[in-house]
Amino acid sequence: MSPRRDALAAARGRELSDVVAERHVIVCTGAGGVGKTTTAAALALGAAALGRRTIVITIDPARRLAQSLGLTALGNTPHRVAGVDGLDAMMLDMKRTFDEVIDRHAPDPTRAEAIKSNRFYQQLSDSLAGTQEYMAMEKLYDLHETGRYDCIVIDTPPTRSALDFLDAPKRLTDFLEGRFLRMFLGPGMHVGRAFGRAAAFGTGLFMRAASRITGATVLEDLGSFFQSFEGMYEGFKTRAAAVYRLLQSRTAAFVVVSSPEGPALREARYFLQRLASDGMPTAGLVLNRTTPPPPEGITADADELARAVTRLRDDDSVEARTAAALLSLHADRVAVVERERRNVAAALRGVDPRAVVDVPELPDDVHDLDGLRAVGAYLYRLPVA
Repeated sequence: MSPRRDALAAARGRELSDVVAERHVIVCTGAGGVGKTTTAAALALGAAALGRRTIVITIDPARRLAQSLGLTALGNTPHRVAGVDGLDAMMLDMKRTFDEVIDRHAPDPTRAEAIKSNRFYQQLSDSLAGTQEYMAMEKLYDLHETGRYDCIVIDTPPTRSALDFLDAPKRLTDFLEGRFLRMFLGPGMHVGRAFGRAAAFGTGLFMRAASRITGATVLEDLGSFFQSFEGMYEGFKTRAAAVYRLLQSRTAAFVVVSSPEGPALREARYFLQRLASDGMPTAGLVLNRTTPPPPEGITADADELARAVTRLRDDDSVEARTAAALLSLHADRVAVVERERRNVAAALRGVDPRAVVDVPELPDDVHDLDGLRAVGAYLYRLPVA
């Protein structure tokens, strides 16, 4: 066996049990549609089963899974999961979380209300790229500061790139700081006396030209928004830095979730590399919906299977044709297993995921607590009934 396969085999021998038993913050991330929400819920269920007070923050889970967690609508209030001691769940309400952030950083209620009633802010809080990711981090840190929970599990937003979760705080704070744009919108806001007159002149030209394109009302809302934010940028940046330090601490763990298919694995590889470069604590890679290998004792040699199928097809008996059809299905399964293994080996070349956990394709969709326990049985290396 090659060193690379030895390393992968070793990673597959490690567990996530210590993650649910010890880590305070567990972040599940990966490409969209790979089962992050299900994995997050299953990890939270495992932590609660160990007697740890746990909450899982989900981002728009499938309806039946949401119902199994006691979530029927978006809300920033934790809900107890019926039938599970010590487990709460909540869905992120991005707009409400952003409002709470404004209330926290504004110097007084009047300033906070001015920002929240601004039409540009109302559009921004719903649509700016990175806002949902930033607010997920905010809610995570809020729950951390309460000291109420032993374990906080977060399902990251379904973004185009998993890297958006780590980049979101800087992207949003850079936008809110917006020095160049604010210089044009507010004459003299960030210019010295020597440049005040020139800036005002330039702003006048800019505002007249831009007003013809966008409308004066839009620019007034924009200018009012940035002026209202004056003096609050450091608060945003300080908070973002605190969240980042929490995620880099040894009490946190990132679980990267993927399918065994090429595109999702490439995304997982990029994220594992980014976590390593940023000094983030990686716990492992979960491979969802993998094809189980054939039982031991049944050949998995493709050439041997092909020869056996050919021999059986030469026989006209019903028994032989039936056996040939079954062997063909088996051969297809072996080919899929081998393709998935090659995909995983290629994606993890030169990357240390620490642990690799396979969760096979289950007979039914996971939409209740029993389904989550079945997933957890694979995540924690427990026997599956």
